[in-house]
Amino acid sequence: MSFFKDFYNLMVQGSQAHARWELEMSTNILKSRKRKGVLLLMLLPILIGGIAIAAGDGPGLPNALGGKSAYMPSHYTNLIFFASIFVGLCAGLITGCIGAGGGFIIAPALMSAGVKGILAVGTDLFHIFAKAIMGSVLHRKLGNISVSLAVTFLIGSIVGATLGGMLNRYLYDLNPVLSDLFITSVYVFILGFLSFYALNDYFKARKGEAAGKNVSGGEAIPPMGKRVQSVNIPPMLTFDENVTPGGRKISALFLVLSGLLVGLAAAIMGVGGGFLTFPIFVYGLGVSSMTTVGTDIFQIVFTAGYAALSQYALHGFVFYTLAMGMLLGSLIGVQVGSLVTKVVPGIMIRGFFALAVSAGFINRFFALPEKLQGLGYINISKQLGEILGMVGNTLFFLVIGAFAVWVFYAFFSNISKLKVENH
Repeated sequence: MSFFKDFYNLMVQGSQAHARWELEMSTNILKSRKRKGVLLLMLLPILIGGIAIAAGDGPGLPNALGGKSAYMPSHYTNLIFFASIFVGLCAGLITGCIGAGGGFIIAPALMSAGVKGILAVGTDLFHIFAKAIMGSVLHRKLGNISVSLAVTFLIGSIVGATLGGMLNRYLYDLNPVLSDLFITSVYVFILGFLSFYALNDYFKARKGEAAGKNVSGGEAIPPMGKRVQSVNIPPMLTFDENVTPGGRKISALFLVLSGLLVGLAAAIMGVGGGFLTFPIFVYGLGVSSMTTVGTDIFQIVFTAGYAALSQYALHGFVFYTLAMGMLLGSLIGVQVGSLVTKVVPGIMIRGFFALAVSAGFINRFFALPEKLQGLGYINISKQLGEILGMVGNTLFFLVIGAFAVWVFYAFFSNISKLKVENH
């Protein structure tokens, strides 16, 4: 039980590191005239599509950007575009306010809105990559990175992302419902694990017990990390020279295998894989948390970019319109959410994290029966499956919508106080 608790704590640390990176990316984009120009250029096809629809001239976007086999399909409608802004806004609010990545709600939200799972995954990866290349915050965040670790890790993550993308596409070609079932099941497992420990963490914190501790202490090597570092399989890589005199050593084999797992998860779920990097690096490999942060950010940019473009976009599984809408929404949401953290108690933020993760879990759990029934794996009526799915969707959007309303209420009701603090 202790191992799973430690694993959860490190997953949260990884999510928090990703949230800080997202905030800096958002700030860089919004403060730079050049980057805002790039954003406008990326939105230009959508603006053209909107004008074309308003004029009644065809489906909207140019053929090069539309259709199942296109590089970046769009299937543009105004409703879909504005709905995607809402999804991105809510994800950004969660990221900024809770201080942990809100990306875990994006794929469930898109699937709940009727987007195929494989499109939701590809679109989320593309949205992460687009934000990363525009925000370009690698230079400062990678100060503690070990180049040898990062490059070796990327060898594995590229292979893993390739396998994950191939698996998702194979299942989709076999049966789109089977593809949705697979992606939904993965989310049920991951979000169920996070939900259980997040709720446990919240209730312990309410009772005044210690919760959410940094089990690694940032420097100490956990027992599993010591065992892994004691295995001498060439080539051996040296790292953490700034933490331990002479540094630490590890076999490149373990880095490649770790990258393989993270890349596989990223390509299957569409979340960048960063939530797994922290527990694997700190707990499993004995890497310091400082080095882990740099490597995590490095791998997210390249893994998400590679998976989004080569495994999804080139095969027509990136919903360009949705990606741009989510990008717009998240840029605003993460800024507002981060400001709200200054005027609300930490225990409330912890509670919202548990609530948001649980909402995502319930949403995907209630979606399972309809998909299992559609494949003939369980014997229930189609109507019952649809009702359960609708219940899950309703609860999910009520929770996320209520959270968004609360954050904006807290923001506007404390705006004068926030102005004073920022000056």
